[in-house]
Amino acid sequence: MKKIIEKIKHPTRRQFLAAFFVVVAILGIIRYFVQRAHSLEDAPMAQTAQKYNRIRGVRNYKSEFPDSQSVQIVAAQKWGVRPVKNREDAEHRKKELVYIGESPYYHVDRLSSSIPYLVPRAALMLQDIGEAFYDSLYAKGIPLHQLIVTSVLRSMDDVAKLQRHNPNATEQSCHLYGTTVDICYNRYQPLTREVRNDTLKWVLSEVLRDKRNEGRCYIKYEVKQGCFHMTVR
Repeated sequence: MKKIIEKIKHPTRRQFLAAFFVVVAILGIIRYFVQRAHSLEDAPMAQTAQKYNRIRGVRNYKSEFPDSQSVQIVAAQKWGVRPVKNREDAEHRKKELVYIGESPYYHVDRLSSSIPYLVPRAALMLQDIGEAFYDSLYAKGIPLHQLIVTSVLRSMDDVAKLQRHNPNATEQSCHLYGTTVDICYNRYQPLTREVRNDTLKWVLSEVLRDKRNEGRCYIKYEVKQGCFHMTVR
């Protein structure tokens, strides 16, 4: 009995290695069953991924979003505020406008020729578009991206400055009324993994087509400006 106890207290090198390999084998078996359990848990997710909605886009951007300045200005004058003269004038008009500088659904670009305010009706339209864009990305299995707003409310001074180098900036700009917003289609703000802009543009075009068909807004596809120019209805 005394010899057995001594062997336990002072194992030989062979006994130590044997015990070591037994422990390694047990850990290997445990790891195998753990990995197998995880793979079985992930199997339903893989099956679900195959059920994501297809990305279809629209037939033609120009024909789907043809609403010109002459169409949008009527809605802008109907639903908008009286045009602001300059930034100082805009500061006194904030009771008529909603600040849209921060939102989980979209990112406002650094603005040099406009300020981040819209009339409540237009602010709600933008919010709904951003939310619908998120929903569509999720339904199609695409990582979430924020839309990027590039132009919002402009003062008369802003329009005058833009006319010097932008022929689309007319004196009767819809942006003067706080009803109009530009969303670019060639840049997006990734929240997780970045995705090709073309893919996101197709998804955005579907969302905007639906909102336009619902009678929520007028939309013009701007080629040179790289944006969807839209006015609330």
